[in-house]
Amino acid sequence: MTAFARLTNRAMNLTAAIAALGALVMMAHICAEVVLRTFFDAPIPATVEIVSRYYMVILAFLPIAWLERRRGMVSVEVIEFLLSPRVIRGWDVAVALVSALIYAGLAYTTWLLALKNYASGTFVMALEVAVPVWQTYFLPPLGFGLAVLVTLARAMTILLGGEAEDVHEALER
Repeated sequence: MTAFARLTNRAMNLTAAIAALGALVMMAHICAEVVLRTFFDAPIPATVEIVSRYYMVILAFLPIAWLERRRGMVSVEVIEFLLSPRVIRGWDVAVALVSALIYAGLAYTTWLLALKNYASGTFVMALEVAVPVWQTYFLPPLGFGLAVLVTLARAMTILLGGEAEDVHEALER
């Protein structure tokens, strides 16, 4: 489990760092666009397309696994106080496994879409310039695939006797 947790942790940290870097580069790009457009009447071509097709995709999909690890996704615990600890553990495992299945389905379907867009060389037109965007279609399957690993790690940790909160500690080692 520790080798699996360590590998998953490194992949999540890398994708979270890439997403953070993407946010910084996006801010610099937009600021440069505003300054150049406002003061020099020389806008950066394809800024809207690049922001919406590259930076926003990076920010939306790469940190999913990191959020799952931090248990930052939405959860509703309306009746949990009525349940025994054993039932809660079983429920946590079931939720982790269902989440893994959903993420796996999303990873699979977005992977197929990425392959289709790669094959066709998908691009968008910006001021009569073709901006290739097929590369960004590979980011959602990466984010969803890592989320599968995190939710499976959570289920395995709970099944092996740890608490759901121990997953974070296991992934930190």
